[in-house]
Amino acid sequence: MLKLPSEFVQRLRPVFDGKAVCVTGGAGFIGGHLVDALFGLGASVSVIDDLSNSNAQHVAELIDLDPDRVRFVHASILDDVALDEAVQGAAYVFHLAAMSSVPRSIAEPERSLVVNTLGTARVAQAALKAGAKRIVYSASSSAYGDLDTGNSPKIESLAPAPLSPYAVGKLSGEHIMRSWSASYGISTVSLRYFNIFGPRQPADSPYSAVIAVFARKLLAGEAPKIFGDGLQSRDFTYVTNAVLANLLGAASPRALAGEVVNIGSGHSITLNDLYRILAEKCAAPHINPVYEPARVGDVKHSLADISAATELLGYRPIAQLSDGIEETLAWYERAFAESERG
Repeated sequence: MLKLPSEFVQRLRPVFDGKAVCVTGGAGFIGGHLVDALFGLGASVSVIDDLSNSNAQHVAELIDLDPDRVRFVHASILDDVALDEAVQGAAYVFHLAAMSSVPRSIAEPERSLVVNTLGTARVAQAALKAGAKRIVYSASSSAYGDLDTGNSPKIESLAPAPLSPYAVGKLSGEHIMRSWSASYGISTVSLRYFNIFGPRQPADSPYSAVIAVFARKLLAGEAPKIFGDGLQSRDFTYVTNAVLANLLGAASPRALAGEVVNIGSGHSITLNDLYRILAEKCAAPHINPVYEPARVGDVKHSLADISAATELLGYRPIAQLSDGIEETLAWYERAFAESERG
């Protein structure tokens, strides 16, 4: 399990200890780590997940540890009955369930929009009916599109310019959060993630994130693909930071009403430089990447201005890229070794 600094544990435990919470997409990569943290802070956690991008193994392990505090609903967020069951009694709803891939959204635009837009509206309505105090929504930096800000980071006041069905759906979710606050009075906040990575991130899908794919290929002695020239840059953000942002979003004493804040590290790196670091750490500096044409919908540069999240939620990155890469590679090495042993 990922560990939070003691200062945050002391601040957050009184908020969540003994409280009921719901995590949509809680069997997934970020959701699973968030469930771990909530469980460690004493919350009773209800997870709803259709397992389309994940499996229930980790949630099952937590249920074995304390079946009275972890509950799993195997269903889509489009299933109103199951969703109502999952959020029943929850003080806080963390909405992470999504069809979360730009290439997949381009291949399946209608399903992407249904899950990410209609599904978010249904989560908001279910949380409202259940009397939840707040919804913390996992938004995406893809909302910015390829806005040219030069060397300046993206700030939330920039006009959105989504380039893919995925980006459109996630941006719609932000508007749903804001409008449910305005129309019905439920407290909401949207967290725009910047390239989250870490242990347990799937590495074996055509839609897997770049660090996961690089790690899988390099550890197997194979050459990863880089789409484009590799000069595109990203604000890679370790998953612990995303988990902390969710917890702070729920715990904030402010009267939040749909505010949008960037969640990143505040630093960026090109894919070429990232590749060189990973290749060196995987003892494979001799393996050169295979360059292929840039993918439709991908943005060139992405860097977060996190000052709004700091001011509004007290957020600050607690893990940097170098720390995250070390821990992530160590996890993948163990996972791949276990899979080879069968």
